[in-house]
Amino acid sequence: METETGKCVVPLQARGRRLLRNALRDAFNIPAAVFLLLSAIDALDTLRGRRGRMRPPKLLAALWGGSEFEHGGEWLLKSLIELADLRPDDRVLDVGCGIGRNAVPLTRYLSKTGSYEGFDIIRLAIEWNRRRISRSHPNFRFHFADIHNEQYTPGGKHRAYEYRFPYEDASFDVVFLASVFTHMVSADTEHYLSEIARVLRPGGRYLATFFIINSESLSLQQAGRSRFRFIQQPEGHYLEYPYEAGIAHEEGWVRDAHTRSGLHFNGPIFYGNWCGREKFFHYQDIVVSTKAKASSRSKRRPS
Repeated sequence: METETGKCVVPLQARGRRLLRNALRDAFNIPAAVFLLLSAIDALDTLRGRRGRMRPPKLLAALWGGSEFEHGGEWLLKSLIELADLRPDDRVLDVGCGIGRNAVPLTRYLSKTGSYEGFDIIRLAIEWNRRRISRSHPNFRFHFADIHNEQYTPGGKHRAYEYRFPYEDASFDVVFLASVFTHMVSADTEHYLSEIARVLRPGGRYLATFFIINSESLSLQQAGRSRFRFIQQPEGHYLEYPYEAGIAHEEGWVRDAHTRSGLHFNGPIFYGNWCGREKFFHYQDIVVSTKAKASSRSKRRPS
């Protein structure tokens, strides 16, 4: 199968399956014992007929959510309906779509007049989505984003802070990002926000998850209750230390960056329990906003 860059992708069958698994094992540093266990479980599920067409192998699902893979997709769909007023006929964009975790539940919710677009930096995930989801749901489309990432795609062509989403202006009713900004530095995040505002129609809705630093989360971190230890960097964002497992942003900066991009908060931030809160909405913090509608004021006449 040919891709955007003209390179042939290894098929998920016969000898190609073995090569693919070896590549995944090496690329993601999966421990040998875990790799063998997941491969054995996949083989057993296939023999027992437990693998649906749109259910990815556990080996791949483990890279995008692990044991929470299916639950995470269902939870996100519910949140989009409740918080971002998602409707069956909406045009939807999933930024950092991974391997169908969010797309599969949406195939049961979006109507034929609605549509889904997703893009990701992992080519293997995009090819799997196209084969297993787009073939039976042609209104679901997936795009490979050739973006540089130190861990996953060090040979990527584009930097995140310069990447233009491959969609026309005002193309979508809803845009969402699940655990994407939790891995992006400030400059990249702000650029993505401007792109989100560009592709959203006026009045369109947006939902994203963050790790947000404020007085409460800092206090909980200092008290040893946080699951992360974030250290502020010279660029302004906070980096998890010492494992670099996540990136956090100050609440004031998050609010100002959205405003600069033309995205207006619909209400309060829905705070998560990643930092040890006793009262929370979910694991990560959730921001919901709306793109400003065009001004109804008439233009001033020249004097």
